[in-house]
Amino acid sequence: MKTISLSKLDDGRLTRHVSAEAVTSVDAALELGRQLATEAIYPGEGATGELWGTLASIAAIDLGAARAIEPHLDALAILNEADVAADPSRSWGVFASEAPGTTLEAVEGDLGWTISGTKQWCSLAGSLDSALITASGRLWSVDLHDAGITVDTAAWRSRGLVEIPSGPVTFDTVGVEPVGAAGWYLERPGFHWGGIGVAACWFGGAVGLARTLFNAPPRGDFALMHLGAIDEQLEACRVVLTEAADAVDRREPARLLAKRVRATVARTVEDVLLRVGHALGPAPLALDGAHAKRVADLQLYLRQHHAEKDLASLGGALVDGGELPW
Repeated sequence: MKTISLSKLDDGRLTRHVSAEAVTSVDAALELGRQLATEAIYPGEGATGELWGTLASIAAIDLGAARAIEPHLDALAILNEADVAADPSRSWGVFASEAPGTTLEAVEGDLGWTISGTKQWCSLAGSLDSALITASGRLWSVDLHDAGITVDTAAWRSRGLVEIPSGPVTFDTVGVEPVGAAGWYLERPGFHWGGIGVAACWFGGAVGLARTLFNAPPRGDFALMHLGAIDEQLEACRVVLTEAADAVDRREPARLLAKRVRATVARTVEDVLLRVGHALGPAPLALDGAHAKRVADLQLYLRQHHAEKDLASLGGALVDGGELPW
């Protein structure tokens, strides 16, 4: 299986090989995540391109697998950034969404810190061992086997990422351990690095779609036009991710960088989805289960980019910077 290199020059770092057989189920994906975690490759430590290339390679095969593995590696990177020891043999998630209408509060009492309330968008909560979770303006580590945790298994109705249920979870006086000081989770450099890692998964999903188009005969003029346009966009996207990885390894400020990269990748992925659909027509969506799944998975996964809202945030960051950006 060909892996995606973020660097055209293979300098020996990009040595991982991801096989389709390794990511055929959520359990297999989590096991692969644990194996990758033993290599302890974290963003900002000199091999960010290798890390993101691996995530993209997995996503090109199966976006569900990438959606399971990326948070596991991100959680371990966060704990490393906080100088907190973690057992890489446990499977990890990151539950940091602050959805309106739900409240999760942390309270310190005789038993130490506990959390109570409901948290939305808790991906694979019923399958993982541990998670990093935000509550009361702070990040916490929680054992997901605690008896006070109830996972709503009926809430997930999605047709994309079906195997990655991300419904609400209720916590009833569940013990937690603090990770970092109040506000640290959002203020740390790695918050932005992790956001680009998610974009690398989107990129990999688009590469998977492009491979389907490349391998689909016959090739008429319109299909070739779409293929050429997709190649131009994916190559530009790869360059952007490569430069971003190098910037992260140089520990350059990443807030504006992450907003730009995510916007670039999101626009590319949306256009790839459109062009592949135009080029191939309805047949693979109706008759090719792997292709139909990839399209549905990628459409949902990409919505972690908040479209116009995130572009407005990028514009605001430019204005706040006070300097002409171009």
